[in-house]
Amino acid sequence: MSLSAPFTILETTIEEIHAAYRSGRLSARQLVRSYLERIEAYDKKGPALNAIITANPKALEEAERLDQAFKAAGFVGPLHGIPLIVKDQADAKGMPTTLGSLLFKDYYPDRDAFVVERLKKAGAIILAKATLGELGGGDTHGSLFGSTRNPYALDRTAGGSSGGSAASVSANFCAAAVGQEGLASIRRPSAWNCVVGMRPTAGLVSRGGVYAGWPEINGSLGPIARTVKDLAIVLDVMVGYDPDDPLTARGVGHVPESYTKFLDKNGLKGARIGILRESMGLGSEPDSEDFKKISEVFDRAVAELKAAGAEIVDPVVIPKLKELLAKRKVSPTGVEESFKLYFSRSARAPFKSRAEAMRSPDFAKVVPHSQERFKRAPEPMEHYESLKAQDELLTNLLKVMADNRLDAIVHKAVEHQPTFIKDGVNPPYVDQKGAPHINTFLVFVPTIVVPAGFTRDNLPAGISFL
Repeated sequence: MSLSAPFTILETTIEEIHAAYRSGRLSARQLVRSYLERIEAYDKKGPALNAIITANPKALEEAERLDQAFKAAGFVGPLHGIPLIVKDQADAKGMPTTLGSLLFKDYYPDRDAFVVERLKKAGAIILAKATLGELGGGDTHGSLFGSTRNPYALDRTAGGSSGGSAASVSANFCAAAVGQEGLASIRRPSAWNCVVGMRPTAGLVSRGGVYAGWPEINGSLGPIARTVKDLAIVLDVMVGYDPDDPLTARGVGHVPESYTKFLDKNGLKGARIGILRESMGLGSEPDSEDFKKISEVFDRAVAELKAAGAEIVDPVVIPKLKELLAKRKVSPTGVEESFKLYFSRSARAPFKSRAEAMRSPDFAKVVPHSQERFKRAPEPMEHYESLKAQDELLTNLLKVMADNRLDAIVHKAVEHQPTFIKDGVNPPYVDQKGAPHINTFLVFVPTIVVPAGFTRDNLPAGISFL
């Protein structure tokens, strides 16, 4: 972007925003106003993407404060004046944390989530809270807001559960966003909205102040951005030890000075990449035309990896992959424990227990798949078998990587095209179709999704680096 050209928020990057601040072409207040005007024009009007639950009423005030700080002493941090949108599963003081549900529409937490606090200290402006799969799971439908539309096809879902975050980045409602993932809630919407998303290794990013599903899943916040560089810049700020989240002790000593130092346009040269072709998506139909359309994009992407200098090992096979994934079960007490962990931080909890929440008249209005997840309580033996399978899966994965001297394994980010909204809110209640079942909490390695191109139907598809 030329320093003399008028600044545009369309497809802009953090680096370009900061260059515009330094040159005097742009102020944080002007930028925030531009994003808010775009949200006003396209989120509830026009295409009505419906990706935003709550706009920050103090966003312009915070931008003005940052402008004054810049005039006095320069940038306050690496995200100075960068407007971010946060999935409405993480607390931001002064804004409700609704989980996309009528159950929690009036819940105002009394402090920031640990990661939100870090983002603010780095100079970020929390512009808004994004829609999500109700209660933090599934495609982005909720009793509070309805359904979020995919910017590339308005009759299709943005995915989930971080669908609002991914759609917001895709639609240029913000510079970057924060999602949260337990199963595929960052990776799937990132692929379906043609953006970059990362699920960090469990323990790098705090869960403090985040309704994260179940404790043993180690649900993690992660960045969503338009470029890998922007993603790395945001990740730098998000990671860190939180005394209130014991899992972050695992990350101590494993965080580099900056993830941006590992960015290398020629990084694929000589890298050994294993191609995992076995279908493992939820509800996937490998013989369907829809599945084949994704496969065509994936094959082209693999060819591009090879052309960029990667040494391709195709295919790689993880022993007993489907058998072990099929045993995945959550803890019988996990949902209740998660509820208590999250609301124990606040003196304003709307319910004392999950059981009390389910007795609320509003619980009947929760979308069906979210109701089912919230009520679910597997048998203890099922959970025990799940833990055994998880350990075996991790061992099998690491052995495949060691035997083939792999730097990464690549697979389809999602095995189907974005599904139709009407099929998600009505029978057969299609949800998370094609979501890859292997994920970071199972195998404790990070995963990043990048756009891979478009299908014959002009719908986005992505690939995952595991």
